[in-house]
Amino acid sequence: MTAELVRGQNHALPQTRLEIRVSAGAPVVAGATLGDEHGTVRGVEWIAHPGSPQLPGLEVSRQAAADHRLAVDLDALPDGVHRVTVLLALPLEAGGPTRFGAVASPFVAVTGLDGTEIATFTLTGLDTESAVAALELYRRQGGWKVRAVGQGYAGGLAAMLADQGVDRAAELAGSIQEAVARGMARSVAPPPPRTPQADRVRHAAGPAPAPGGGQPPVPPPAAQQPPPSAPPASSSGPIDYAHPRRRPAAPPPPPPAAPPVAPGQPAQPVAGDATGWSMDERLYNQVWGMFEDLARAAAAYRSAVDFAESRMDQEVERALSDPRSRIGGAGDRAREQARAKRDELTGRAREALDRDLAQLAAESAVVEPALPASYAGWDNPVWHAYRVPMEIPMALRIGDLHLPEDTALRIPLLVRLPLERGIWIDSGRTASEAAALTDSDQLHRLAMESAVLHAARLLAVHPAGEFAVHVIDPAGSAAAALAPLVRSGVLAGPPASGPGGVSSVLAQLTRRVDLVQMAIRAGAADSLPPDLDPAEQLLIVNDFPHGFDDRAVTQLRYLADEGPSVGVHLLMVADREDASAFGPVLDPLWRSLLRITPIADNHLADPWVGHAWTYEPLRTPPGSEVLELVLAQVAAARRAGLR
Repeated sequence: MTAELVRGQNHALPQTRLEIRVSAGAPVVAGATLGDEHGTVRGVEWIAHPGSPQLPGLEVSRQAAADHRLAVDLDALPDGVHRVTVLLALPLEAGGPTRFGAVASPFVAVTGLDGTEIATFTLTGLDTESAVAALELYRRQGGWKVRAVGQGYAGGLAAMLADQGVDRAAELAGSIQEAVARGMARSVAPPPPRTPQADRVRHAAGPAPAPGGGQPPVPPPAAQQPPPSAPPASSSGPIDYAHPRRRPAAPPPPPPAAPPVAPGQPAQPVAGDATGWSMDERLYNQVWGMFEDLARAAAAYRSAVDFAESRMDQEVERALSDPRSRIGGAGDRAREQARAKRDELTGRAREALDRDLAQLAAESAVVEPALPASYAGWDNPVWHAYRVPMEIPMALRIGDLHLPEDTALRIPLLVRLPLERGIWIDSGRTASEAAALTDSDQLHRLAMESAVLHAARLLAVHPAGEFAVHVIDPAGSAAAALAPLVRSGVLAGPPASGPGGVSSVLAQLTRRVDLVQMAIRAGAADSLPPDLDPAEQLLIVNDFPHGFDDRAVTQLRYLADEGPSVGVHLLMVADREDASAFGPVLDPLWRSLLRITPIADNHLADPWVGHAWTYEPLRTPPGSEVLELVLAQVAAARRAGLR
């Protein structure tokens, strides 16, 4: 039976191999400290955090996330450890919450490796604190117990570490936050907070448990219609954000019903079986649900395999520690028995994973053909029936993700529109092993081709005239890759080259950001100059920092930070090593962008358990003219709108 703890209460632990699962209303940093019999942390080597996530018997997440799984093996802790304190802190990200009182109360559960809950604790009553000691595991009379602590610190992570006697706590807290910032730069942004109306629906006899047991998956979000960049001023009454040329959508039909399912059999997958106002929203929620289901299924499998390996090692060590087992074949028999148990456990875990993978593969086979153009790959037939839309979709597909457990099962990587952060296509050869094996010129060509495909998608999913693309190509090296955009005439102007071209485009977009921000603050959107283009703007930057002086770099950082909120978005093709001369001044720029690659690379992390996912960029089928056909329709619709 699960013990629901309150602050200060303790509970005996029946086993020493545990998981500590954290659920929070916003991404949090999870860490742990080890203490001796007096509770003293002897040094940084007794602290597990994102920059140093593994200690003997303890592993924490490498990044900030809304959900964490901390692995604990109490028998494997260093000698002299009598206490393990689990710490939570808010990351120091721009625009993120700065106190726990502004987010939902964190929930912590101590579970067995099979997901069975032993004790839970909800950290209520937090307000100005930005760090909290959630709970502690401690030795008592030869056994281990868990105590709900819930001690918050308004001084943040530094104050919490200092309270535990850590030397140079402020310096260590800074290095932890820096490691978290690096991790967040590679993380796929989680969907917006869930609502009761946006749960992922499973048409089965009962709710589907999370893979490996424990809490069911966090459901993905409901759609939120974003306001325009500069809402019109209104003297009285609420502002009407409806577009005058658009028809309001009718209330949606209920999600499609699944065929009858025989008892004990998995539900038959149905496209759009998540809740939502429209089919696009239901499909969006379903894709996010598949993403999370695969993440948790893989996490349960890996945890089970780790447990089986650890158990085998412990049994072999215990058997061989007896001198009598070294005589004759007793030692060999002990090894064989331990391996047999290991193989049995891993086999059962693989069977469970294969069932989950088969269900997800069947769901993917149904969902993929039903996706709208903005969610679909370039090889989807929906693009051959493409027509310029009248509405902006809620999301855009920018690639696929997969895990090594099943490389054939691909999950679409969807990002919300309008873009909340810019995109950086890494053209550097030092970024990964795959990049190091690719010729530099080929890598850069693939990066620019990816940028053109992303720009074409953004143009294609917006109504005519509501999205504009600018290109900075200082040396003119991207002329071949940019040819489809140039030939179709969909660019706002010819690619800018040379320092003068760089300066002109940056000045134009910086002015737009300044004017729209001032108009919004003053409530005078109707006073914007007539030459200002109200459409969303995308700036493609090639070969950064070539052609950029200090002023241009400052303007680019300004656009990356302030542009998305007023409809100016950044798509950079760059090698970070090329910008190393600017030093750490550009680190915030790189961290603010979603990094993707022109070739397959396992650099992205999910927001739940932090797996390293392999990102696969989208490509048009060989010999296909789908890109030219789509751009031709975009250009024709734009010309018709100007008449």
